[in-house]
Amino acid sequence: MAHYLIRWQFKDATAKALVDKPQDRTAPATALIEGFGGKLHCYYFAFGDYDGLGIAEFPDAVSAAACSMKAASTGAFSRFETTALLTGAEAEAAMRKAKDAGVQYRAPNA
Repeated sequence: MAHYLIRWQFKDATAKALVDKPQDRTAPATALIEGFGGKLHCYYFAFGDYDGLGIAEFPDAVSAAACSMKAASTGAFSRFETTALLTGAEAEAAMRKAKDAGVQYRAPNA
């Protein structure tokens, strides 16, 4: 299964609801991800541009996208992003493929 970085920023109303009723959101996040065949590896609240992040595995990109759409559709987030991650070995394979490809590319500013 492929790994994904999930980052979110709560809407003000969501942050207020969490302050008014403090709760650990790990279990609901786990249930959501498992509902799309995934596995949550870590779940953190964070300081900065994002209020939280998680690392999850999904069986395919469609499942990851569907999970993200489901979460985003709740209206609780002002930002909800999912980024595909590559292992070191996968990145190396991509580098080798780029090196060995018979494809030529000319940059627009060349």
